[in-house]
Amino acid sequence: MKNTLTKYFPGILLTAIIALPAWVIGTRFPMIGSPILGILFGIILTFWKRPIIFTAGLSYTSKKILQYSIILLGFQMNLFQILQVGKQTLVLMVFTLTATFLTAYLVGKLLKINPNTNILIGIGTSICGGSAIAAAAPVIDAKDDEVVHAISTIFLFNVIAAFLFPALGHIFNMSNYTFGLWAGTAINDTSSVVAAGYSYSFAAGNLAVIVKLTRTLMIVPVTITLALYQSKKTHKNGTYHISKVFPWFVLGFIFAALLNTFLPLISEFSVALAQIGKYMIVMAMTSIGLNTNLHKLLKNGKAPILLGLICWAVLSCVSIIIQHILF
Repeated sequence: MKNTLTKYFPGILLTAIIALPAWVIGTRFPMIGSPILGILFGIILTFWKRPIIFTAGLSYTSKKILQYSIILLGFQMNLFQILQVGKQTLVLMVFTLTATFLTAYLVGKLLKINPNTNILIGIGTSICGGSAIAAAAPVIDAKDDEVVHAISTIFLFNVIAAFLFPALGHIFNMSNYTFGLWAGTAINDTSSVVAAGYSYSFAAGNLAVIVKLTRTLMIVPVTITLALYQSKKTHKNGTYHISKVFPWFVLGFIFAALLNTFLPLISEFSVALAQIGKYMIVMAMTSIGLNTNLHKLLKNGKAPILLGLICWAVLSCVSIIIQHILF
């Protein structure tokens, strides 16, 4: 136990320290977001030739602590509230998720984008941005630079959406209900959903946030499906079985959500745990930034951004079309 602590602690502590200013600034300016700042600060420090003592802890943070953070995010979920909205929006989400995944697959192949980057951008766009990418990355064994490409792409369109969506909503004279559904299903990150929804109206903001949380639950079936896919792909080489790639942390996410739903007395405690989970995501992103090859990132950055733009456009249009048909 002592040897394990000695092995991992320096790297974990380093990410926790670097993540602190990213967390503070990101909290004050949610449009930027702490995770993207964590990656940025990590990349800035790649010029520093780190002692080898930090290596094991950095790897542990980008993999294991990332998984633990997803479990803690479950404490911000209320299943009853989400299921109530989910019954109304489930069909809408099935169409938007299917359209986005298909677009990511086809366009990603056309642009010859790395398969893992392709999957992460598709999941980040269709489900919930950074959290979905964080959940999927360890399941498909994504490399740090693949995660950075996906997170950076999602961040770009989060910022654009927060300003563009309310303007388009007013131009097309959308009702609060229509805009709330649109923002909740077509904007990636929660912070941007909040910014766009409440800048339109209080009612639209409330609906958009609930729809967004419903989308977040799609992490569960999607990561399990990815685990099955990964097992099938690697089993050909005789190296993996489903039990080895199954996202066990997703079960922890579900359990945390159940506790938060059925034990309301721990609501204050749940808020604190969810906040700790969000900080741990910033730590993991910082670790990923520290291990990023900046030259490779800049060289291969254009294609992922184009893929993200096309996926986001398809998601936004399909959401409006299906709303018009169904509601």
